[in-house]
Amino acid sequence: MELLNTVLLTISITLMYSAPLVFTALGGVVTQRAGVDNIGLEGMMAFGACGASIVCFFTASPWIGLIAGACFGAILAVLHAFVAVTAKGNQIISGIGINFIGAGVATFLTRYLFKGAAQSNSTIDYGIPKLFELLGIDKSKSRLLQSAEIDITILLAIFFAFIIWFVLYKTKTGLRVRACGEHPGAADTLGVNVSLIRYVCTILSGVLAGLGGAVTALAISYRYTPTVIAGQGFIALAAVIFGNWKPIGATLACLLFGFAQALTVVMAGIPWLPTQILAMLPYALTLLILVIFVERSTPPRALGQPYFKGQA
Repeated sequence: MELLNTVLLTISITLMYSAPLVFTALGGVVTQRAGVDNIGLEGMMAFGACGASIVCFFTASPWIGLIAGACFGAILAVLHAFVAVTAKGNQIISGIGINFIGAGVATFLTRYLFKGAAQSNSTIDYGIPKLFELLGIDKSKSRLLQSAEIDITILLAIFFAFIIWFVLYKTKTGLRVRACGEHPGAADTLGVNVSLIRYVCTILSGVLAGLGGAVTALAISYRYTPTVIAGQGFIALAAVIFGNWKPIGATLACLLFGFAQALTVVMAGIPWLPTQILAMLPYALTLLILVIFVERSTPPRALGQPYFKGQA
């Protein structure tokens, strides 16, 4: 029975930590499929986490907080889209700048609104309800139900993954998005507005990354701190590469990374295992997967390349 409880607890924590990664990785898939490289997902997640925490605390509503987090991420995405699509700037440098801007402005806002503190006030009293809570199931009488608690955020993330997969591979809109990432010149000659599609996809990536940050702040940490994201945006980028720029593949990769983070929690009580080794496990796994699979992945051919009207 104890083993079963541990397994269920590990699965529950895996799903909880995977949800923000899935949202963010899906944003990476969408924008990179359109040909815009976005390594600013980390900053968008941080800004989304900040916005969600602030709005949730002052409105006492986690749902409004989630929407606010998505909007905060979209704000930075608009800036990145302007640099990448309109100004034809270097997308890598723009993404690095977005990471600094997101974290910096987020810390400024929390210091301004919370009396100089670098973190927001706790939102634990307004947390996102769990699945059993929404269904009205009393889990207090069963240890198994307590161990098997499921965050509804992972269900929403998986739903988004299937929606994005369907749009990308089963609709004309998805075909146009993929054409903009593979051969924007050919898409342009067929009447596709390459700039518009790249703008929309980049902003959508910010929405999803901001939503990922909001989920982290409202369902895991219950507040914004400067270290609340702690590299999750880069882990989500690794999931995009590991998943070969496909929504379902990226989602499965995020579940793997979420499992690595769950192990750091479940194995924390082992006396002979240093906590420092456990803390580095998700990042070490990220590097290992990138080393093994990066050469086997095939990115969109026009990824990171600005498009000039009329070019072949």
